Amino acid sequence: MSLTQVFKALSDPIRRQILRMLAQGDLSAGEIAAGFSISKPSVSHHLAVLKQAGLVEDRREGQHIIYSLDTTVFAEVMAWVMDLVGAGEAPATSKEDGAGRSDHGEGSNHVRE
Repeated sequence: MSLTQVFKALSDPIRRQILRMLAQGDLSAGEIAAGFSISKPSVSHHLAVLKQAGLVEDRREGQHIIYSLDTTVFAEVMAWVMDLVGAGEAPATSKEDGAGRSDHGEGSNHVRE
């Protein structure tokens, strides 16, 4: 799993909808395809992208392939995001004499856009 693969997989609205469906429970490829107005091969392609990114797992049950959400990758992505935003660290302050002040005066909670 690479973050690039994960974000590429998450960038498509159909794949995000598939993940929402799988969050409700395991589904066969046919059950997933029934929720969309695209071809079964297109759904299979989306499932392959999700599987390659490590976001879904599959298993065979008789003649059906059952897909399920793999939440371990989401934990890794969340850890990366939390590290990116510096969660758990002290907030960054401005340089020396401007520490704690915004451009809107002392005590202002406005953020410059």
